[in-house]
Amino acid sequence: MRILIVDDSATMRRIIRNNLKAIGYETVVEAENGQSALAKIASDAIEFVIADWSMPVMDGLELVKAIRSSPKHAKLPVLMITAADQEEHIVQAIQADVNGYIVKPFEPDVLTAKIQQILNGSPKA
Repeated sequence: MRILIVDDSATMRRIIRNNLKAIGYETVVEAENGQSALAKIASDAIEFVIADWSMPVMDGLELVKAIRSSPKHAKLPVLMITAADQEEHIVQAIQADVNGYIVKPFEPDVLTAKIQQILNGSPKA
């Protein structure tokens, strides 16, 4: 599976990449903001997106809305991993049709469980 990690922090992208490798996901692409992510989604056959909320240029919520508005990519699974833990952020993410939401910091087993939940079609967020 080709997974796109979208986060403006290179350190956080590395942490997520290492967690993904530990659970068997080797094909990982990275982007530093939503705008860059959209370009990669259009050209790299991305099958799953893990995105931060707070990023320059285009934030994670704007990215989710852009993905959902694209007929070609509207069903692309999106997991949001963010430090934004306010209830209003979670509600906005759910309204934007994000498939899952994890608050930083997170444990690797939480990431594994959430990815499996999304891939198995379990209820959102």
